[in-house]
Formats: sequence, C-alpha cells, structure tokens
Amino acid sequence: MNKKVLAAATLAVFASAAHAQSSVTLYGLIDAGFTYANHAGTNAQHLYQYGDGVAQGSRFGLRGSEDLGGGLKAIFTLENGFNSGTGALGQGGALFGRQAFVGLSQNGIGSLTFGRQYSFSTDYLGGSYSNGGNTVAGNYGFHINDIDQLTSSRINNSVKFSSANFAGLTFGGMYGFSNQAGSFAGAPGTTGSSATYSFGVNYANGPFGIGAAYTDIRFPGSAAPAFSTTLANSALPGTAKDLSTVGVGARYAIGPATMYALWTHTNIEQITGHMTTFNAYEAGAKYAFTPALTGALGYTYMQAKDLTNGHWNQVDASADYALSKRTDVYLLGVYQQASGKTAKNTDLQAQVGSSASSFLPAAGASTQLAVRVGIRHKF
Repeated sequence: MNKKVLAAATLAVFASAAHAQSSVTLYGLIDAGFTYANHAGTNAQHLYQYGDGVAQGSRFGLRGSEDLGGGLKAIFTLENGFNSGTGALGQGGALFGRQAFVGLSQNGIGSLTFGRQYSFSTDYLGGSYSNGGNTVAGNYGFHINDIDQLTSSRINNSVKFSSANFAGLTFGGMYGFSNQAGSFAGAPGTTGSSATYSFGVNYANGPFGIGAAYTDIRFPGSAAPAFSTTLANSALPGTAKDLSTVGVGARYAIGPATMYALWTHTNIEQITGHMTTFNAYEAGAKYAFTPALTGALGYTYMQAKDLTNGHWNQVDASADYALSKRTDVYLLGVYQQASGKTAKNTDLQAQVGSSASSFLPAAGASTQLAVRVGIRHKF
C-alpha cells in the first residue's frame, strides 16, 4: 500500500511540474465613454458620440508558452479587437485581427515568430514616445489616419525577429510576404498582395529611453485590411505604390514627471511617381500628482507637402484617475487647427484621431474640439 501511495504522489509531482512548464493566459481590456465634438462631418455639426477604444482599443486575447528546456520556449498570441458599443469585430472583421502569431523564444537571444504582428514603428515608437501611447489621449493623440504606423501597423504573413534585452538594448527586423506568385515585393490591385519590411532599435535604461524604427509597406492599398494613405479630407490621387515611414523618439523621467518627444517622416509614393511627404513633431509630459491621479499635456505639429500642402496644430490635455490597478476613469480634451490646401485646392479640414472610420470624422471645418469622459478596465 505504501508503494502505491508513493507512486501516486510521485506521479502527482511530475504532473504538477509538467503543468507549471506550460501556461495560457486570458487577458483583455475594455475602454468606453462619451465624446463631444464641436465640428464633425460635411456640415461641421455638433457630435455627441458613444466612443469605444479611444484611450486603448478594446480587446481580449490568449497568450501562452511551453518550456521546451534549455531556455527554449514555444510561444503564441491570439488577440481579438472589438467595439464595446456594438459588439462588432474590429480590424476589418477578422477574428484575431489585432495579433495572431506563433514562434520560438530563446533566453539570451530573442524570439522568432510567424503570423500577423505589429511593425517596429508600433512596437518601439507608438507606445513609448508618443502622446497617444503615454497618455489616455490614445487614438485621439495619434496622427491623422495613423499614416506613420504608430498605433495599428499590423503586418500580415510576417516573420519577425525580436532580440532579447541586452542591458537595455533591444532590436529586431521583420518581413511581411505578399503571398502572390511572381510578386515577392507586392503588387497593385490584388487584395492581400501587399509586402512589408520593418526594422527597429530601442534603448531603455532607468529614467532614459531612446528608440528608432523604419517601416516600408509596398502597395498599402492591397493589404487586407488596407493601410490608409489619406490625410484628413484629402484623398491622394491614384494608387499608392509605397508607404514608408521612419521615426525617432526619446523620453526621460524625473521623479513623478515623465517627458517625451517624437519625430516621424512619412513618404507616400504613387504609381505615377508623385510623392507626398508627411512630418509629425510632438512633445509632451505627464505628472503623477498622487499614486492614483496623473495629469498630462501634449503638443503635436503635423505637416504635409506636395499633392497636399497642409499644417495641423494639436493640443491634448488629460487627467487620469486610477480606481484600482485594473480600472481607471479619465477626462480628455483635444483641440486641432488645420491650415492649407488639399490636392484639389480645397481648404484642409481638421481631423482629430488615428482613424476617421473608427473615431471622429473630419471636422468639415478648420478646427475641431473634442472632449471625452471615459472608463477603462483591464483583465
């Protein structure tokens, strides 16, 4: 009998050890609230809107790992995006439109992953050095239609290497396949035939951080869903052949204060050879008045040249109060002023936010003020 008890106890120990070597985590976030905008749509009307996913996009996901021994792990992430107001799927209706990848990770080297993944412009710049990534300004704080790939640069059919952390230094590269015969570099007009490569490097040690990234998307309109090449109310003529963006950002923390700055430069090349350039310069700071209350202020200047000649000045101000480690409420105000002409020689409109289809429409006027009250819960 004692032998049977000992054998059962031994099997239980091994079973527990095997279970501990593998893990799967369910996680998510819901961001909801009410937004008022003084100008919205063709007639610059007042807008009262239930707004979802402004501070951060609403999501749920699964991530997991399996210890294969010797510091080697199998890893995966499946992440869904949705609208809390309607229950609809985000990212063009894809089940796991935010992320879907699997791969291997080795201690001291890094990870190699395969699937739908973020570019390094999003990984290294958007979350660490922008007003949108550092504060609850979120998707109202990112640049027009996310033209410089800071928040929603998800690359299909990609292979991605992300290094381990070497005393604060990380780096990586990725390539997204077009999956079209004879079109390794992508092709126009065929859905899914976009190709992408992206590189990044970041250093973060103590209060200081600095990072840079480059992303090039060939035939961005052929991706599924397509990448935007539109600036406010200025739809650029023709088919975009290439959308490339480079950026550099930095941050520094002093006690309860954190300051950050970011520059991005984006080129949109048409098949006809016409080129539009877009520059964005931003700086901001946030201050923790108490462990629960944080205030933030940011300024962004955006400029487009060639087919669109425009300027946008934007100020973001916010207060965020943590009710717990997982739940916070916030108040956000954003003001943007536009000046200049579109490719069709019409006056430029203001457009707050990284996506007119998901957030606020173009103002129908040269200015746009948005005020929002929101709640965010993480699980």
